[in-house]
Amino acid sequence: MQDDSGPLSPENTPEQSTLPATAAQTTPENPWPLALLSKNLKSYIDRAPATWVEGQVIELNRRANASYITLRDVDAEVSLSLTAWSTVMNRLELPLERGARVVALVKPDFWVKTGRLSMQTRDIRPVGLGDLLARIERLRHALAAEGLFREDRKLPLPLLPGRIGLITGRNSDAMKDVMRNAALRWPAVEFEVREVAVQGVNAVAEVSRALAELDAMPEVDVIIIARGGGSLEDLLAFSHEDLVRAVSAAQTPVVSAIGHEADRPLLDDVADLRASTPTDAAKRVVPDVGEELARIRQSRQQLRRVLNTLVGRETDRLNHIRSRPALAAPQSMVERRQEEISRLRSRAMSAITAEVRRDADRIGHLRAQVRALSPQNTLDRGYAVVQLQDGSVVRDAGTVPAAAQLRIRVAVGELTATEGTH
Repeated sequence: MQDDSGPLSPENTPEQSTLPATAAQTTPENPWPLALLSKNLKSYIDRAPATWVEGQVIELNRRANASYITLRDVDAEVSLSLTAWSTVMNRLELPLERGARVVALVKPDFWVKTGRLSMQTRDIRPVGLGDLLARIERLRHALAAEGLFREDRKLPLPLLPGRIGLITGRNSDAMKDVMRNAALRWPAVEFEVREVAVQGVNAVAEVSRALAELDAMPEVDVIIIARGGGSLEDLLAFSHEDLVRAVSAAQTPVVSAIGHEADRPLLDDVADLRASTPTDAAKRVVPDVGEELARIRQSRQQLRRVLNTLVGRETDRLNHIRSRPALAAPQSMVERRQEEISRLRSRAMSAITAEVRRDADRIGHLRAQVRALSPQNTLDRGYAVVQLQDGSVVRDAGTVPAAAQLRIRVAVGELTATEGTH
C-alpha cells in the first residue's frame, strides 16, 4: 500500500504556527498529530535501501497472492517476518520449504493507516551447498592471508596433560568416545567438560564461551573441541569467523575433533592439532600407559648398556695408565728428582765456596795495599810526625812559634819537645 500525499510538516498543516518543528520539541501540551508522525516515519523508511539478508526459513504460510515467511538468523536468536508476492515466489525453481537456508532482498515498508511495518521481499534465493562451500573457502583464504593458520602460531601439545578441557555436545557419543579412549590409554587422566550446543544458532556463542572458560583455567593443559560428524549445514558453526578467531587467540593448545576424515571446517585449520575423529583426538592427546612403560624399560636397558660400556672403557683406560712406569713405581720418579736436587746443591755449594775464596784473596791483597800506603808503615821505617798542641802537623819549620810545645809521634809512642830558636 502506498500513499502519495507526501510527508506532513508543521508548515503544511492547519496548525503550522503552533506545532513543534521537530519531534524532539513536542510536549504534552503541544504534541504532533498521529498522522504527521506516521507520514514522517514513512518518508524516513522509504529512503532506506533494499538489503540482502541471510537466514533460515522457520515459518512459511502461502496465500493466493502472497507468502508470509519468518526468517531466523543462522547465528543468533533473531527473527524477521517477510512478505513475498506470488511473482517473487514463482521465480523459484523449486518450492520453498521450512528449514531451507535462503538469501532475500528486502525493503522495509510502513503502512500509514495501520502503523504496521512490513518487509517486502523483492527477491529470494535458496543457499545451496555450493554457495556455502564457496563462502567458507573465501573466508578460509581471507583468514589464511591474515596468518591465522600459520604453523609458527600453533602451540605444542603437552607431553602428559594433567587435566583436559573437553567441549562437546550434551551427552554426545563424541564425549563418550574421547573420555573412554583417553581413560583406556592413561587411567589417571582428568577432564573438565563443557556440554554445549554444537549446531544451530547458539552453537558459536556457547562453544566460544566454553573455550574462554577453559582457557582461563590454569589447571587445564589442553582443550578438545569434539563433535561426531554431520552434514555441511550441521558443521557450519565450526567454520564461523568468530569461533575461528577465538581459537586463534586461545593461550591453551586446542585440538579440533569435528566430524570424520572427510569433514574440513575452518576450525581444523586454526586449531593447534587436527584429529580426524574424537577417538583419534584421545589417542593424540594422552600417551598409552603400556607403551610408555615399555619405552621406559627400553630406555633403562639402553642406559644400562651405555653405562656398562662407559665404565668398562674408563676401567681399561685406568689400567693402562696405572701400568705406566711412572705410576707402577712412583718412588723412582721421586728418587731421580732427589738425586738431581742433591747434585744441584753440591754444585751450588762448590760455586759459593770458590767465590768466597776468591773474594778473601782479593780482600787480603787490598789489605796489603792499604797497609803499604798507611802512615803507620812510614813511621815503622823510622820516620816521625811532628805536631803542634792543637794536633796540626808541622810541615814548615818557619811556621812554628818560638818556644812552642811539640808532639813527636814515632812508630811506637810519642815524644814531647820545646822549640828552641832557629
